[in-house]
Amino acid sequence: MPRPPDPASDRTGRPPAAASDRTARPAAAAQRRTGRPPVTSRAEILEAARQLIDRDGWEKLTIRRLATELGIGATTLYHHIRNKEDLLVLLLNQHLGGCARTELPADPRERIIAASLAGYDALAGWPWAAEILTRDGFVGLLDESALWHVEGILSGAVGYGCTPEHSVYIMRTIWYYTVGEILVRAHSPYVLPDGELPSYRPTLDPAQVPHLAAVRNQWHALSGQDTYPLGLRALVDGLLAQTVPQASG
Repeated sequence: MPRPPDPASDRTGRPPAAASDRTARPAAAAQRRTGRPPVTSRAEILEAARQLIDRDGWEKLTIRRLATELGIGATTLYHHIRNKEDLLVLLLNQHLGGCARTELPADPRERIIAASLAGYDALAGWPWAAEILTRDGFVGLLDESALWHVEGILSGAVGYGCTPEHSVYIMRTIWYYTVGEILVRAHSPYVLPDGELPSYRPTLDPAQVPHLAAVRNQWHALSGQDTYPLGLRALVDGLLAQTVPQASG
């Protein structure tokens, strides 16, 4: 008579895999699918997240998608980062802290302008970062190495004679202007892929909006100009003109 199958073996006659082997198979399969070695550092996670943002946009970045990109489980990723906001702040610290620092002028007014331009340049290529930092408390999220341009604006204002309180007001106003400029440009197709300007309203009633109607045909060409540096200087001059000299003694 045929011998009954051994309950300790499978249909092929091989002994069943140990529990530890069965547990290891999904991770090994994920590694084979992605061709990546297991994640060993936060730096690898940040690099993968940055590539994902550059390729698909920051809106599509999720912890689960990043874990799939790395070939690991989402639970493993949470050992390194708390949540998506934590991940984005880490990316911002890495990006802003790694930007080349401009040597700021000794003149207080010029120092404010140079520090503001440096902050604008650092974020213009990463408009999603400016969008993350639209809330007033962003200074409390970043490391000191990422706040050097903020420090430059404050030091320039204090050097001009502003109180610490007025210096924060100046920095905050400049920041609103800078973020607005970055986000509007990021979301406005001033030039289409074929080199043409976007279409505008065919007519405007001069009786209701005479000045707007007069520049209707020039609107996109004019609004597409880079006027940030010029507007920044005018804004800084206006803010500093409000400065009340601190009382001596």
